[in-house]
Amino acid sequence: MPSKSSGVAFVRETQLPELPPPTFETGPIKWMRQNLFKGVTSTFLTVASVYAIYLALSMVLPWVLNGIWNANSIRECRVILDGAAGGCFSVLTERWNQLLFGVTYPADQYWRPALAFVLMFPALAPVLFSHLPRKLLISTVLYPFAAFWLIWGGTIIAPLIALAGFIAAYLVYRRLVSASFAAGSLGGLCTAVIVWWLGGYITEAAASVIALEPVPSRNMGGFMLNMILGVVCVSLSFPLGIVLALGRQSSMPIIKWICVMFIEFIRGVPLITLLFVANVVLAYFLPPGSNFDLILRVIIMITLFASAYIAEVIRGGLAALPRGQYEAADSVGLDYSQAMRLIILPQALKISIPGIVNIAVSLFKDTTLVSVISMFDLVGMIRGPILASTDWNGVYWELWLFASLLFFTVCYGISQYSQWLERQLATDHR
Repeated sequence: MPSKSSGVAFVRETQLPELPPPTFETGPIKWMRQNLFKGVTSTFLTVASVYAIYLALSMVLPWVLNGIWNANSIRECRVILDGAAGGCFSVLTERWNQLLFGVTYPADQYWRPALAFVLMFPALAPVLFSHLPRKLLISTVLYPFAAFWLIWGGTIIAPLIALAGFIAAYLVYRRLVSASFAAGSLGGLCTAVIVWWLGGYITEAAASVIALEPVPSRNMGGFMLNMILGVVCVSLSFPLGIVLALGRQSSMPIIKWICVMFIEFIRGVPLITLLFVANVVLAYFLPPGSNFDLILRVIIMITLFASAYIAEVIRGGLAALPRGQYEAADSVGLDYSQAMRLIILPQALKISIPGIVNIAVSLFKDTTLVSVISMFDLVGMIRGPILASTDWNGVYWELWLFASLLFFTVCYGISQYSQWLERQLATDHR
């Protein structure tokens, strides 16, 4: 823009540089103004929250920082503290093995459940993260048999025969899917059965020399027992819940009402009642002298309990899909199984992720209820052998804080994974 200054006309050829924003509209100050001190109410709540945090830390931090980690009993802790505020964390260093593995699990065999726990992560990775190579699913298939052998011990015959049986069932399924049920399918069935039988027969001699010290189920305890129940029951209840949800929406009245009655009955009964049934009542329906493993009975009951709730969550996801998705599957000529597998279920499961994760977290925490039927899980160990001993009778906060941290770590990890999965699948944009 031409102008005159001291009688000389000029035109600006360059743009003036942008001025920095005001200090109160950028950086941490802006964030604090928008989130902590936006108004009178927000400012009051922020100050009150900071004061509450200060009071909590002023009580907890001295107790934690002055904690004793090298005493042999609660009496020694009190002598060392001499009236000062401090926790007696020596119970954790003294009884960590009982808290994690129980009382009667052999101490020289702790490496076995620890190895099974470490192997769980590469086994779950290809299932939880779809971008990994599909060949890694082999580790997922082999892990249940390897973990069973590591934890319970004995010869490797039983896991190998069970694995051969699953391979045979898979071969039969592939034959039935790829061809009609004719001579070819019958031949595939016979081949699979022969492979299973020969596999078990051949591996019996070779595997008899590969054996670990057997550990009965009654020796399982501590947080290891919670992990076993949580992982197994969540893994089994998810596919069973899908079957129940599809059965409840089936057009066949008998299947529909069986699923409805099962779901409503299980949802109307407390889990602790089902655990008492597994512990006491179920034995009356077994033949005399039979020994049905207690952990297996508990796994069955918890799985049935969780599957009923998962079925309702998935049914909600199926109901949330517009009718046009079903009509689209029919228009391209897909049958029921193809439509469910390729179009309906993937979308319904995306919608159901928050509900399924909520049930998984609740189920893992509910595994502590097995302590009421005399199973020494983490809570059972704290309430039973540890607090019953004269050395540590009176130590409560330290033990329950340790248990809370363990459960919080697992549940928080599950929650964070579900949020990441929702962002990856973009469940809000269907």
